[in-house]
Order: sequence, then structure tokens, then C-alpha cells
Amino acid sequence: MYIYDEVDSRIVKERVAQFQGQTDRYFAGTLAADEYLPLRLQNGLYVQRHAPMLRVAIPYGMINSTQLRKLAQLSRDFDKGYVHFTTRQNVQFNWPEIKDVPEMLRQLADVEMHAIQTSGNCIRNTTTDQFAGVIDDEVVDPRPYCEIIRQWSTLHPEYAFLPRKFKIAVNACPSADRAAIAVHDIGLEIVKNAEGQVGFKVFVGGGLGRTPIIGSLINDFVAEKDLLTYLEAILRVYNRHGRRDNKYKARIKILVKALTPAVFKEKVEAEWAFLKDSENQLTEQEISRVKAFFTAPAYENLERNCAEFVAAQEESKGFANWIKRCTNDHKVDGYRIVTLTLKKTGIPPGDATDRQVDIVADLADRYSFGEVRVTHDQNLVLADVREDQLHALWKETQAVGFATPNLGMLTDMICCPGGDFCGLANAKSIPVAEQIQLTFDNMDYLYDLGEIDLNISGCMNACGHHHVGNIGVLGVDKRGQEFYQVSLGGDSGRDASIGKILGPSFARADMPNVITKLIDVFVENRSEDELFIDTYRRIGMDPFKERVYAKAD
Repeated sequence: MYIYDEVDSRIVKERVAQFQGQTDRYFAGTLAADEYLPLRLQNGLYVQRHAPMLRVAIPYGMINSTQLRKLAQLSRDFDKGYVHFTTRQNVQFNWPEIKDVPEMLRQLADVEMHAIQTSGNCIRNTTTDQFAGVIDDEVVDPRPYCEIIRQWSTLHPEYAFLPRKFKIAVNACPSADRAAIAVHDIGLEIVKNAEGQVGFKVFVGGGLGRTPIIGSLINDFVAEKDLLTYLEAILRVYNRHGRRDNKYKARIKILVKALTPAVFKEKVEAEWAFLKDSENQLTEQEISRVKAFFTAPAYENLERNCAEFVAAQEESKGFANWIKRCTNDHKVDGYRIVTLTLKKTGIPPGDATDRQVDIVADLADRYSFGEVRVTHDQNLVLADVREDQLHALWKETQAVGFATPNLGMLTDMICCPGGDFCGLANAKSIPVAEQIQLTFDNMDYLYDLGEIDLNISGCMNACGHHHVGNIGVLGVDKRGQEFYQVSLGGDSGRDASIGKILGPSFARADMPNVITKLIDVFVENRSEDELFIDTYRRIGMDPFKERVYAKAD
């Protein structure tokens, strides 16, 4: 895990002091609200429907137990005793007072955290696979490259005022894409060429929102040393040609589509010709320096599937189900990767109380070398748990609501805060999520259904990633009333696709019945071993539409 050096610490603390002065001037009336607005956004501070919201960066989802305890303490002292983990692997406080935010940032700086570039038209938090460094089949650990991108992009003056916000994701696992690189402004797939050299497939122009688009491959191998110079070429083309007259058409996806991927690539290659041999070309020394922060913890020499671990599963069906659903194979014998689910029915997806956050910190210290990862789908991961300690961990996580064995199932949904918090939302998201969870509360039935991605957004900004849910739900406004539009066939993984709209929208009270009918069609039509997305792609939209909109006899 990356540790701040003296320069990092000084930059962050100076930024906090600067923002304290700006905030003091705002409350003194010498800095106008419209002047203060871009300054607070540069420090992660929004004003939502009911209260301010502070978004804090968790670079590539890595956080330690000391930092978790600080989040818990800040939620008690300055908020309402809970935090919200996001799809960008960040964390949000939903109820701070503006006057308190500089002090919150000061305390965060003490534990090497900040809110820089969590908002605004800049390069946001670079995200990656939550299993990075511990999953067996990755090409290399992607986290050092995420850190290199973070250091290059943070407070970069050329990219501080881009046409629109900009998001980069990195994946290194050939068998899965848990980082959803196809729907990012830049998606990087780490690969090796025929000579065994590390490089990157580069996808550009993906994104959701009002115009959902799957990213286009513009280079199938950028050498490791050329990573930053190639990214710089892409950003310069975007900065020069991206639209600034209309924020709805300002994302790089619109530029790539307008130019065509082929022409966009030509412009990038022409720009790169001037940059590829510049000082931003990565050296082996610099790559090694950053990699040195991501060394393996002190693993013990253990046996895989030890007798104690096997016996515990044989004695407890609940424990066995949890192992199957909420843990993954680890590259080191005798260890497993554990996902703590934040999707217990009745709790907004991604939320955790201050007490729960403190408990996660304690669990990390006792079971996983003091480290935790935040996932793209709003869960938490203990990446290095000994198999002979899993039963004890399971018992503890059950007691605090982190052991719901529904990972990847219908009720393990992505859900934005929606109209309960966000001033942009057309409709509430959290109540719909709860209604669906209550409707599908039979765990055996969920297991029989298999993996289904259900994503809910409260507006077209798509913070809930509804476009790439196998089932997507979008809140819409119809004459001042909340309704919900449903889409089918989305996928954020390796075979990424944008869902298609089922038809006219539904009232909130109808949503559990609508989802039930969709699931019924799947169950009636699936063949052996088919998942929901497979059946949908085989039979198409019509059977689902006919069932949902059929008139009662």
C-alpha cells in the first residue's frame, strides 16, 4: 500500500490550509458564493438536496485500519454516524456542515487521506480490481500503475479544467473485468506481448450518463514505459477538441463518437509523436520505486484446504454457503479473499455505520494485515484471510451485518443515493432497492437464479450504473411524479453492453412486481447453466416485454 512521502504530506496539508482560508473568507462575506463554489468542488465538497456532501478519495480502493477508524470518528464528530462507499471506490459523508469541512480535511491529512480531485472537471480517482495483487490469474499487479497515474494526474495544471470530469480504470485479470474498464473515459487492460513485455490495451470514450457508450480500442499495445505519454496525448487531444459549450456533450465519449474512433486515434498518435520521448516516459527505476510500495504481506507457509477449514464447511451449511458466495481463491495457499457485503436488506447499499467501520478496522487488523479494499459494486474486501480463521471471521461478520451471502445475486445491487440526498435526482433509489430486496428474500431462490446484476440510478447521470445492469432501473420525473424506467441486457464485464429500454416507465409501487415478472420469464426460458444475461441475449427483449405489459384478464 502506498505511503505518503514528505512531498505528499506537505502538498495535502498546504491544500487544507488554503481551503480553510477560502472558507473563512466565504463566511466573512469577502468571497462570493459563486467564487467559492469552484473552490469547494476542487476539495470534494458538494451541496446536495438537504445538506453538503464531502467525497473523500480512496486511491484504487485501498484503505488501512487507521484510516477507517478516522472515517468512523469523523462521521461521529461531524456527520450523522455513517459513511457511504461509492462505485468509484471512494467514501462520502452526506451531512457535514460546510464550516467543519476544513477541519475534517485537516484530520484526514493526518492519516494520509484527502478529497483532492474527487469533484470538478479533472482526472478523478483511478480505479481497479478489488482483488488486485491477490488473485491468481492477473497478468501483473495493477495497483502500481494506478499509483503512477495518480501521482502524474494529481494537481496537474494542464488537466485541472478539462471540458468535463475524467475517469480512468485499470484491469489486469484476463478472466474477468471487475473494474468495468469499457465504460470509462479511458480503460486500460494490462497485457503481455509475444516477448513477455508488459503493456496496455487502451480503450477510450466509454461512459454512461445521458449518452451511454462502450469504449473503443484505439491501441492494442502501449509499452509500459509509454503509459503516461500516451495518456497525455489522449488528454491533450480531448482538452483541445472537447466541447465546452454544452456540458451534456462535453465528455470524451462524445468527441470520440463525433470524430470516429479511427480519426481520434490518428490525432492521438500525431500528438504522441511529440511526447513519447519526453520526460514523462517511465523509467525502470521509477516503475520499480512505485512497485516497492506494493510488496506482499508476511504470509505464512500454510496448506490449502486444511482439515479444520474443510470440517467447518461440512458442519455448517450457512458457513459453506458464505465460503462459496463471499470468498474467492487466493494466489497463496492457505488464504482466501473475503468480501464483506454491504447489502443487508433495509440498509442503503454501500452504507456503513461508524460502529461498523470501526469493526471492519478491527477485523482487518486481526485477520488481513490491517488492509481493506473498497469494491466497484459498493462492498468491502479483506484480501488476505487465513483459511483456518475464516469460520471465526464469519461468526463476527454475521453479528454486524456483513455476512449476507448474496454477493453477485439479485439483491447485491448497485444503487445511488437518489432523491433522498441528491439534488440532481428525479426519483428516490433507496426505497426501490429495499422493496426488491424484501421481495427476493429467499436465499435458496437467489442461489437458484444465479448471478444477476441489478443497478439503480435516480437520474440520467447514472451514478448507479443502470445502463450496464443486467436489469437496470432509472428514476424519471413524469409531471412531478416519480416513475421508473427499466432496461435489460446491460453488462459491465468483459463482454460489455448497454441495456435496452424495456418500454414505458412504472410507478414505484409496481417495481417489485415488474422485477418478479422479469425473473419469471428468465426462469421459464433458461437452459441449463444459463445466467440471466445469457438467456436475455438468446431470446431477446420481446418475451420480457410481453409478460410485463400484458393486460390482466
